[in-house]
Amino acid sequence: MLKGSVLGLFKSIKGEDGRISFEELCLDENGIIGDKYYGKKIDRSILITSKSSYDLAKDKATEIPFGYLGENIVIDINPYSMKPGEKIEMGEVVLEITNNCTICNSLGKVDSSLPELLANDRGIFAKTIKGGYIRKGDIVKF
Repeated sequence: MLKGSVLGLFKSIKGEDGRISFEELCLDENGIIGDKYYGKKIDRSILITSKSSYDLAKDKATEIPFGYLGENIVIDINPYSMKPGEKIEMGEVVLEITNNCTICNSLGKVDSSLPELLANDRGIFAKTIKGGYIRKGDIVKF
């Protein structure tokens, strides 16, 4: 079992640009409560990104703050080798990995090199199996 911690939490709020940072998120079987994507595309309702993606971008001279990759959760361990159906625990919450995140055109707006650079390292999608709260600093286990 690998262990790490939650470094950042974000929601997309209707009428706001980008992701908004929060100290905690509340999740249920429909996703992140209060997120503009709540209840839509349940298998893609939560995007988890590793700090390693930001480190990779920084190594290539593109330093960006957490949230710019469109994620909901940033963790300090790399979950990208996880397969669909595997579980990841964070705080009170249990998530199930559904699929890898494909690169979208919005990353090119941040930096034109990001889509190619992060083609396999942008994040993974998950859905909620057990709801509750995730807080910055919570332990991550998978």
